[in-house]
Amino acid sequence: MATMTYLAAIGRAQHEAMTENRTVVLLGEDVRSNLYGTAPGFVDTFGPDRVWDTPISEEGFSGLAAGAAMTGLRPIVDLTYASFMYLAMDQLVNQVAKNRYMFGGQASLPVVYRASMFYGASMAAHHSDRPYPMFMNVPGLTIVTPATPYDACGLLRAAVRSDDPVLFFEDATLWFRKEDLPEEPYEVPLGVANHVRRGDDVTVVAIAGSLPHAVTAAETLADDGISVDLIDPRTLVPLDMEAILSSVRRTGRLVVVDPAHRTCGAAAEISALAAELAFDALRAPVVRVTTPDVQIPFSPALEKGLYPDAGRAVTAVRRVLGVIGTTAGA
Repeated sequence: MATMTYLAAIGRAQHEAMTENRTVVLLGEDVRSNLYGTAPGFVDTFGPDRVWDTPISEEGFSGLAAGAAMTGLRPIVDLTYASFMYLAMDQLVNQVAKNRYMFGGQASLPVVYRASMFYGASMAAHHSDRPYPMFMNVPGLTIVTPATPYDACGLLRAAVRSDDPVLFFEDATLWFRKEDLPEEPYEVPLGVANHVRRGDDVTVVAIAGSLPHAVTAAETLADDGISVDLIDPRTLVPLDMEAILSSVRRTGRLVVVDPAHRTCGAAAEISALAAELAFDALRAPVVRVTTPDVQIPFSPALEKGLYPDAGRAVTAVRRVLGVIGTTAGA
């Protein structure tokens, strides 16, 4: 086993993919300089023909990657900030997501777009978004939200091997978390949830950077005799809803913890599916713990309290169990 940070795990997955398959290329702003620590020594190892620094034009290099994917390469695109994806929306939504369908299945698009979510770091409104929910509404895209170094490495390897476009959202609040990873190459299959913790009283689904908070909440609740069944979806499209429903049918209660905004979010979709498909098993209303629908302030003091944390997750679980008050407003 090798101990690695989340960032190092991303770099390892890319290095392994590029070593194993010469059609895998890496491109984006400042990828040669290894600005974010995910491509150490890549230019020396793989050469400038496979590591491309691009102009600051997200629409341009996102479209370039789509064309490269349709003509035989497997690009990994480093978009850095997830908020920059908005600048490439026409390419991502109208070209990348639709071209396989528009060509009647004759074209494949094996391209991965990596984007880091820098919320919680005083980046202000233009650099702090968690935009994966809006892309869940676009057919043709696979949406990945790894929450551990192990999953970041294994899911990225699986994403590179996929013949369909993948949006790979990396939570920067997890960058320096460490975990033991197998020394041999491995993959984590897309569309399969991780059952993090077994419990009987309440199902908690935690997305991306909310997972460590949910783990802490589960440990706190265990001290009071409350048993949490904790699930990390890992991929939001395809969503392993059966794993969630199986848990909900057993516990009868569901709390979803999601660092994205509340309205039309991943938590809302999971909650709606649970209400639709497991209504007869629910013994309490589903509770969402999310970020409120506000722009992110620059002030650290104002920003910190917006996101889900362990305390809010504990309160939500207690409410859904009827230990305190009502589920309203959680």
